[in-house]
Amino acid sequence: MEKFTVLQGIAAPLLRTNVDTGSIIASVWLRSRSIDLGAKLFNDWRYDLDGNENPDFVLNRPRYRNCRILLSGPYFGCGSSREGAVWALMRYGIRCVIAPSYGEIFFDNACQNGLLPIVLPEAGIERIAATLESASSPAMTVSLIERVIVAPDATRYSFEIADDRRMALIEGLDETSLILRYAGDIAAYCTDAAAKRPWLHRWAPLDASFNERESK
Repeated sequence: MEKFTVLQGIAAPLLRTNVDTGSIIASVWLRSRSIDLGAKLFNDWRYDLDGNENPDFVLNRPRYRNCRILLSGPYFGCGSSREGAVWALMRYGIRCVIAPSYGEIFFDNACQNGLLPIVLPEAGIERIAATLESASSPAMTVSLIERVIVAPDATRYSFEIADDRRMALIEGLDETSLILRYAGDIAAYCTDAAAKRPWLHRWAPLDASFNERESK
């Protein structure tokens, strides 16, 4: 998983409530391994029925076309549990979403795939969105090291994230890699538990006579 430390890039305001995973990526696009999910991100909003770009959609505006950071409204990523919603955002180039709240499963999927979901009060997001529209460039900085957002007008916004989530993102550890870091502790626990309660651990090496009886 790609490490997340400091991200600098274009931020785009998509201040809609209840942006569900079906709107982020339709399930039909997840049936193929050859389709570029980034090209299908927000497909029904980005394109008309003929496949032409909708010029009013924020990511089609030249100012925000190379978006790396997405601002949104409450309950971003609600709806179904499809992990493809995170894949589509990242394939497009978005590494960070800033919203007041998230669908719980989406939040977990984001952290486990290297996408940083930041929780910020709605009023703060609206202030940042206003500066994105008025600044000469809608670029901003997100530092997971300092846990701070720097808006285009240089205003700094602090955010919180659980220490284990932060460490995993900074070091680029998915859930499996994170568990393997504690392989020694897990093995020690299993050995100790088997010694104390051997009747619960049939897999554990016991005395030879027991193993012989079990093999018959």
